Amino acid sequence: MIDDKIREYLLCEQFNAAVRAGAEIMKIYKSSDYDIELKSDHTPITIADRMAHNSIKASLGATRIPILSEEGRSMLYEERCNWELFWLVDPLDGTVEFIKGNNEFTVNIALMENNLCVSAIVYVPYHHKMYIAERGHGAWVMRDVVPDVEAAYSYDDIHANIEALPLASATHEVFRVAVSRSHQTPETHAHIETLRVEHPEMEIIEQGSSYKFCLLAEGSVDYYVRTTTTSEWDTAAGELILFEAGGTTYNYDTGTPLLYNKEVLDNPWFIARR
Repeated sequence: MIDDKIREYLLCEQFNAAVRAGAEIMKIYKSSDYDIELKSDHTPITIADRMAHNSIKASLGATRIPILSEEGRSMLYEERCNWELFWLVDPLDGTVEFIKGNNEFTVNIALMENNLCVSAIVYVPYHHKMYIAERGHGAWVMRDVVPDVEAAYSYDDIHANIEALPLASATHEVFRVAVSRSHQTPETHAHIETLRVEHPEMEIIEQGSSYKFCLLAEGSVDYYVRTTTTSEWDTAAGELILFEAGGTTYNYDTGTPLLYNKEVLDNPWFIARR
């Protein structure tokens, strides 16, 4: 169990790492020179992914806690299976949306203790919004967090300017369902139609990246269904933010919780709801 003093120190490192990485991402986003390549799984990677990864690695190196990252996915299971504490990171979640230029991308950093997320950061650099959760302590959003390669927020800085989630201002009358903008399947649409029986007036919200978890945590949407493959770094931070805001995430087929630091880092299909 991490004591409070260490927890506060690590949250600051986590927060600042995300803001610094966001600054690197926004430099490339504004330049439109993305240097796009395909990874072995045929998903795209840009220079922004690499720069954000390097920035986070440098920032979190001071903690001496190992990092499992989207851009370091080749690490052997035998090396990480007994980690008690590690960072689970997606330096640029929503690369497809980044390339499309629609600003729906995030930086995800989860602190994992015994394969359970205990502290979560999801940063939305284009919108200057930071979502934060600490297990057992709550979830919040902080606005006007401008990307900055020299970010140095203290714990007091962070907690002096946050709003608790869910937001009272996010109330709405119609049932809202979030789906991935770029990763929908026939199973997604079929599931939506089953929901429509109970909620005939429902709205569909298309959104990229882990920002969907944040919208659930805010209370802006009510339900999120995902029927394509995601990886653990796509969900760990967002799932805790939603959980601490009163929501839940579970395996589409079994209704059981998602598991982390598995030998294969893919998630099953899942449902998240508030």
